[in-house]
Amino acid sequence: MKKDIHPKNYRLVAFKDMSNGFTFLTRSTANTRETIAMEDGVEYPLVKLEISAASHPFFTGKMKLVDTAGRVDKFMNRYKDHIDKKKTAEK
Repeated sequence: MKKDIHPKNYRLVAFKDMSNGFTFLTRSTANTRETIAMEDGVEYPLVKLEISAASHPFFTGKMKLVDTAGRVDKFMNRYKDHIDKKKTAEK
């Protein structure tokens, strides 16, 4: 195994799932500008996540459509004429 390839500045960092507010602590080298005060009264560097195991459909068992960028609407608008023609042809 190669020596001295891993960073040495590991510290406790809080990761917060912004979709449901779930926060957990782990050791990381991630650079952050924000901090958060946890229940133990200590401030930790904060990394914001869009999705974690607490909100991911695979782990929660709940399937939900996340359409933050309006992708479904863009698709429907783009192919609206094609879909309408197909519906009228079937009648």
